[in-house]
Amino acid sequence: MSISVLFYVQHLLGVGHLARASLVAQALVAQGATVTLVTGGRPVDGFPGPGPDVVELPSVSAGPGGFGDLIDERGNPVDDALKHDRSKKLINTLHSCEPDVILIEAFPFGRRQMRFELLPLLAEARSRQPRALVACSVRDILQTRSAQKHQQTVDEISAAFDLVLVHADPAFARLEETFPPAGDFADKIRYTGVVSAQPGRLQDDAFDVVVSAGGGIVGEKLIRTALAAKPVSSLSAARWCIITGPNLAAPIADELAAKAGKDVSFYPSRRDFRALLANAQLSISQAGYNTAADILRAGCRSIMVPYASAGETEQTLRASKLAERGLISAIAETELTAEKLARQINERMTSGPIGTSHGIDLTGAECAAAVLLSEAGRRL
Repeated sequence: MSISVLFYVQHLLGVGHLARASLVAQALVAQGATVTLVTGGRPVDGFPGPGPDVVELPSVSAGPGGFGDLIDERGNPVDDALKHDRSKKLINTLHSCEPDVILIEAFPFGRRQMRFELLPLLAEARSRQPRALVACSVRDILQTRSAQKHQQTVDEISAAFDLVLVHADPAFARLEETFPPAGDFADKIRYTGVVSAQPGRLQDDAFDVVVSAGGGIVGEKLIRTALAAKPVSSLSAARWCIITGPNLAAPIADELAAKAGKDVSFYPSRRDFRALLANAQLSISQAGYNTAADILRAGCRSIMVPYASAGETEQTLRASKLAERGLISAIAETELTAEKLARQINERMTSGPIGTSHGIDLTGAECAAAVLLSEAGRRL
């Protein structure tokens, strides 16, 4: 009998959460599970991909005020009626798919603004017999939080969660480094390795340099600086590709493309992004989880400019850890200039690609699926 999994993911700003969840969902399907993936953000081309059944809640995303400023698909503040509709649809999905496993991405470590629908979901799940295995899916490095929020997270894990899947190689990053009270639920933690995918095949042109800005909403400075660095770098004559991300405002993307040279190509996204990296001499990017995973899979040279505005610390720590291993070069966002980036390009090109023998476990999707199905199987 196939094990049924209800997998909830909410992307608010970029596409990283959805991209990671998509890989885990596909791994679960590949290992024989029936997966219902519940998404709550704006539709993104190419995700979640084939395999899981998809249920789309009414769209919610982060507004101009940040993650706490939720807006609907028309840009209006999220009201109680929309919250009720989402929560009702989520509960109905629980009833219809009768899952053996409930997997929730990020919460309770993040996505706390979605408690209005997640707490009722967890309460309903606890009332059902037999009770589903409840697990959290969380990335390697977490944003710094207050002691009060840490305790709230510990309490919610104690009350509602059976497992915490940490998508990290523990030799690279451990949960307690960015979530100090992790020891309070150490028996529930399972390290899976980094969630990543094979590069696959190119579907379009290859390029020497790939500049990418994640979802794109905070990538304008990186792209502008890369374009300014190109003519004064050792790769001035190379073919460059700019992946703006789907959320970079169209007028800005058009302006940047108009100013770029003929040997620079612009795309909002590329489904063969991993293959682009595998065929590139150099990647210039931020330091989000998925981008870092793709670079480690591709084995290409890399310069990272971690996003660090608005008190964000996650990407800076990840880039620092990778730089300490000699796998990338890092430039602080506050220190980014065209001249400095050009110097880093010149320096990085004097060494070979990092290759794929770096020792970081990249089998996180497959391992996460295996852990969940094994634990659920014991209950059946």
